[in-house]
Amino acid sequence: MTQALEINPLAVMQAGLRAEAAIEPNLPVTAAPTKETQIIAIYGKGGIGKSFTLANLSYMMARQGKKVLLIGCDPKSDTTSLLFGGKACPTIINTSAKKKAAGEEVAIGDVCFKRDGVYAMELGGPEVGRGCGGRGIIHGFETLEKLGFHDWGFDYVLLDFLGDVVCGGFGLPIARDMCQKVIVVGSNDLQSLYVANNVCSATQYFRKLGGHVGVAGIVINKDDGTGEAKAWAEQVGIPVLAAIPADDDIRKKSGKYEIIGRPESPWGPLFAELAQNVAAAPPLSPRPLEHDGLLGLFKGEAVGRDVVLEPATLDELAGPSASKKRSLEVVYDAV
Repeated sequence: MTQALEINPLAVMQAGLRAEAAIEPNLPVTAAPTKETQIIAIYGKGGIGKSFTLANLSYMMARQGKKVLLIGCDPKSDTTSLLFGGKACPTIINTSAKKKAAGEEVAIGDVCFKRDGVYAMELGGPEVGRGCGGRGIIHGFETLEKLGFHDWGFDYVLLDFLGDVVCGGFGLPIARDMCQKVIVVGSNDLQSLYVANNVCSATQYFRKLGGHVGVAGIVINKDDGTGEAKAWAEQVGIPVLAAIPADDDIRKKSGKYEIIGRPESPWGPLFAELAQNVAAAPPLSPRPLEHDGLLGLFKGEAVGRDVVLEPATLDELAGPSASKKRSLEVVYDAV
């Protein structure tokens, strides 16, 4: 009698994960759109207010008569939540997976939704520990291209990207010339300006490789008037497109998913000016700062510049009786 082979579920799962990881994604199509569409990627530190800025900016642009597409490219999927009053939007990645399992094709109405003239969609991302966020971004853009993204004829396409994730998927618009210009969102704190400075460095790196994406400027969010973000922009060589104050009314309305970028709102003129500046600002070649230059924007007590790096010793780490070993030396035979 033939004995049945025992199947190890863990080994099967591991083999499947290895096979999936080995699949190289198709390169995105970067053909020019049929209409003169401004494709703008917005980057910034997580939690700095990119989604808040973009939801209100896109709403104001639509009220100004522009055809606008807002695409959330942050795995948190909070861009469209702000636009749709807190309502979650089905993501392209989740919808695509469900449709594929059912043997169906993704339709535009499955992933693209609108409010008061603003069209919006979320790329989405994998659950924690279950996939690469960058690969999710690439898959999302592949799906958009299958749906005819380059022929939709928008005036503006706004992409919301997490700036402090440095893997290739999140850098896709810069690396592949998928947008004409980048806008950074920052505040008067070292960490957000560190991320903004890194984004500027990325544009410069890919320009040296033949890319064309430039930085159009910075939006200063939660501006408390201390001036570090403005000073950084001046040294880097990009304009301040808008300074959104650290105001309690804005904080409360944002927390309740209210759109304040309306012409009739007290904050309407601010976002109307931002919309004009975003449209007119050219893509520039920035001059990113070295780390010491960033630190120089802040007072010494705020960033700990008086700290001295003191080298550790082996005795401290392993005790005085620890034996000292030679480092490994590779010796090649003479040819």
